[in-house]
Amino acid sequence: MADKPGFPEILSFGPTGYGDELLWGAAMSISIAVLAYVLGLLIGITGALGKLGGSDLTKKVLNGYTTLVRAVPELILILLLYYAGTSALNVLLESLGLGAIAINGFIAAVCVLGFVQGAYSTEVLRAAIQAIPIGQIEAARAYGMSPFLQFRRITLPALLPFAIPGLANLWLIVTKDTALLAVVGYTELTLATRQAAGNTKMYFTFFLMAGGIYLLITLISQQGFGWLERRVRRGQRVLT
Repeated sequence: MADKPGFPEILSFGPTGYGDELLWGAAMSISIAVLAYVLGLLIGITGALGKLGGSDLTKKVLNGYTTLVRAVPELILILLLYYAGTSALNVLLESLGLGAIAINGFIAAVCVLGFVQGAYSTEVLRAAIQAIPIGQIEAARAYGMSPFLQFRRITLPALLPFAIPGLANLWLIVTKDTALLAVVGYTELTLATRQAAGNTKMYFTFFLMAGGIYLLITLISQQGFGWLERRVRRGQRVLT
């Protein structure tokens, strides 16, 4: 009877180990998280500005969007958007005479998580903009700055110290939310871990390893956001 493979063997790279599968899954999780986070930031900036300076209709639509996303659990939203969203897109394309298309799983995952992230980013950035001393905005307007120049030169640098702690939390949330994509069959770290554990029946070992990878991502992220926050707060007094 063959000996049961040990810890180094099952985590090795190559046909006898699962190290390469876990590494690929981790790379996919990080890639999806980064792109979804960026998409969420773009939606968040647009949403925050729309909530603060848009028309009444724009504000109502954005309030409905942020309320809905924050009220419904992420897992339900992912299932709805991943399946119903792709189906609705194909129905729309067919109604326009363009024919159905196969939705790339990676792109769909990024869009789904980015849509969810956008609602939270909207509220974080809205609160950060409202925390800016109004005198800075009024001074920019008095100098005749265009709205874009005002945002780039005044609003954006001023909101960062207020927004970074919240945005750091959103980054950690989206890295964990990538695990929810396993329920729709997209191979990222959690699904790769589950497949490896199922093949070897070493569930504790593999899920412990996956937890360690997520913890490592968190620790590195905290260092990065800590450095960024110290940089944008240069010259400011902070509580110690």
